[in-house]
Amino acid sequence: MYKSKKIGVVVPAYNEEMLILDTLKSMPDWIDHIFVVEDGSQDRTHALIEEQQQKDARIQLIAHPANQGLGKSLIDGYLASLKSDVEYTAVMAGDNQMHPGDLPVLFDQLVEQGYDYVKGNRLLHADYRAMPLYRFLGNAVLTILTKFATGYYRLMDPQCGYTIIKNSVLAQIPFQNMTTGYGYNADILTMLNIQDFRVTDAEVRPVYGREKSKIILWKYIPRVSGLLMRLFFRRLWWRYLVKDFNPLVLLYLFGFFNIIFVFIPFTIRFFVLWKQLGAAPELSLIIIVFTLLISFQSFIFAVWMDMDYNNDRKNR
Repeated sequence: MYKSKKIGVVVPAYNEEMLILDTLKSMPDWIDHIFVVEDGSQDRTHALIEEQQQKDARIQLIAHPANQGLGKSLIDGYLASLKSDVEYTAVMAGDNQMHPGDLPVLFDQLVEQGYDYVKGNRLLHADYRAMPLYRFLGNAVLTILTKFATGYYRLMDPQCGYTIIKNSVLAQIPFQNMTTGYGYNADILTMLNIQDFRVTDAEVRPVYGREKSKIILWKYIPRVSGLLMRLFFRRLWWRYLVKDFNPLVLLYLFGFFNIIFVFIPFTIRFFVLWKQLGAAPELSLIIIVFTLLISFQSFIFAVWMDMDYNNDRKNR
């Protein structure tokens, strides 16, 4: 136990034979349960987990017969945690990329600061430059998109999977419905925002060594960007229309309507007429510029109101 609280750790593992033992052996003594989700690995990961399980009674192995995705591993790990006597559930990847010494930092934010969910932020650490450049740039793009999708505008490094949540909170969100692949981070954050839970960052060390990322960045960013767009509209629907009402929804709708039904058609018309007439049609250009300006202004006010609303939630 840590500060008289029972803590469990979910460890998703897929083809991690090189580092899974290092991860499991590094678990602090005050961790009560370790839920290892072996996601249909094709190497010796399963056998190594079973070997360590004989030495550490805290380990509970959950095995998938075939690979089902990182999100699905988290779902099954969370379900196992809810069935146990654990009060808080952390997530630490099986590739030993999350330093166990940072776990108390995350946990203390829940106990001492009253947050419901805490995630790691590697960009707060002095050694953030240890992050490979291509990951840093990809992270920057997804950070901006995730802010809009989830409503937690103060959060950074949303791709960091080092997290901890109260089980009482976990039981109140439909995490069983989150995406089964990558992008689960934003999915669960959106669920938490809709339910009005408090979320924050905590500084963790960026650990890069022998692990090999399974993310193919040029495929990952477009796929997750599509997910973030869906989460954005889902959050607007549930947070500002179903559970409450806020006029920022009207501003967002006004902006999107102008872009889709005025700006795009008139832009196409502009270039078609320009090609046919040999000169730029002035009226179409005026409509395009005016539509772009009022749409941009509408989005700015909507984002401003969205940020202000969520800042109020954080202060509560």
